[in-house]
Amino acid sequence: MSDIATRAKASLWRRADPAVATSFACIVLLLFVGSLYSRQFLSPEYLLQQLKVASFLGVIATGMMLAILIGQIDLSLPWVVTVGAMMSCAVGHGLWGSVAAVPVGILCGVAIGFVNGFGVAYLRIPSMIITLATNAVAQGLMVVYTGGFSPRDSASPVMRYLATGYAIPGLPNAALCWVAVAIATVVMLTRTTFGRSIYGIGNSDRAAYLSGVDTRRVVLFVFAISGGTAAFGGVLLAGYASKAAQSMGDAYLLPAIAAVVLGGASILGGRGTYLGTVAGVLLITLLQSILSVMQIPEFGRQIVYGLVIICMLLLYGRER
Repeated sequence: MSDIATRAKASLWRRADPAVATSFACIVLLLFVGSLYSRQFLSPEYLLQQLKVASFLGVIATGMMLAILIGQIDLSLPWVVTVGAMMSCAVGHGLWGSVAAVPVGILCGVAIGFVNGFGVAYLRIPSMIITLATNAVAQGLMVVYTGGFSPRDSASPVMRYLATGYAIPGLPNAALCWVAVAIATVVMLTRTTFGRSIYGIGNSDRAAYLSGVDTRRVVLFVFAISGGTAAFGGVLLAGYASKAAQSMGDAYLLPAIAAVVLGGASILGGRGTYLGTVAGVLLITLLQSILSVMQIPEFGRQIVYGLVIICMLLLYGRER
């Protein structure tokens, strides 16, 4: 029996994604390093707070992961987050407005995602170009809407409850929202034809097309989902801060890409798991926390994120 157990453990270890294992090992290391700086770093209250913060990035990084799995990238994320936050706050007045605020914010992100997907899938515009263009358009529209000033609208009670409430004692609602998004994503990727098509397109767009996959439709819906999750992240952020703000999504572009890459997803597409993205999100969140404790300025954090992405690309992101 001991030999069977040993062989089973060895087989499980061989099947483990080295990038995911590395990320979880780094999480343990960061927890240890953080505990050296502050005794409160390992307290349940502090860890729950970090989980809440990680939930916002986790929801936003979900769409980025799907875009990367098909070999594309979504650089419109910063202002899609802002659009979702601002539009949800704009309609969140009164009873019906409070109920409609969250869906309206998400639908705005989905609409921008459809524009991105149509440009990539049907017009054959490189994703980096079209998503940068839609990001600029979204920024311009929001500046026109606010007149260049900070929005005066506040988050609705439903938004605040989703971001800061506790439906289950001790577990933030923001974490439950991330869990819901995670379950839906894992089921989609592992149990549906659409999910298998995403991996197929990432490995070879031509081969997927010749095997009967409507590659253009899959790409279109992947970008729509990416826009929807980014906007939902913006809705949660607005609920957490009680209001939207200009450029509130700018701080999430590099961390979202870094989280996906840290989790072992190939930047070339076709390889990656959601468990890896979860590990990457937790790692980035803890890294941000430690850098804050060490009082590293924002430009230093951006340097760290860039170096982390480069290192992970050198390890796991190149063609074999």
